[in-house]
Amino acid sequence: MNLGPVVLIVDDSENDLLLMRRAFKKAEFDLPYYTVTGGEQAIAYMCGEGLFQNREKYPLPTVILLDLKMPVMSGFEVLRWVRAHHVFNRLCVIILSASMRKEDVETSFDLGANAFLVKPADLLDLIDLMKKVRDWIHVDQFAAAVDAVPAHEMQALE
Repeated sequence: MNLGPVVLIVDDSENDLLLMRRAFKKAEFDLPYYTVTGGEQAIAYMCGEGLFQNREKYPLPTVILLDLKMPVMSGFEVLRWVRAHHVFNRLCVIILSASMRKEDVETSFDLGANAFLVKPADLLDLIDLMKKVRDWIHVDQFAAAVDAVPAHEMQALE
């Protein structure tokens, strides 16, 4: 079941997720996207656990937009987890953070991020950024998405 590019947004802030949904709508973001509120939920989504068991309803993403500063499990930890599991090696992970710290940028790339975008504070700027992300996803070529993780590999994810 390959739908083409699917986006997963990982952010602990309900306000930021609300702004992202608005920005996606205003940017005419016509790709399927899903949201989770934190690192633990992101991993549950990737593993197809709990609420996310139904892969028709919650397909594996092609692109993750990942916030860094989250309680319990940071974006760095999520990125480290994703890159530690070879079934997700080709997954495109874009850091979308308010941080402009050079150390955060460097650590993100060291851990395997594909890009680092600074999250604008202004809604109009966020809409503009999401238009660019949308356009980039439309023209980019992605490695074949994993439709499902084989059972023996799913056990290794836990």
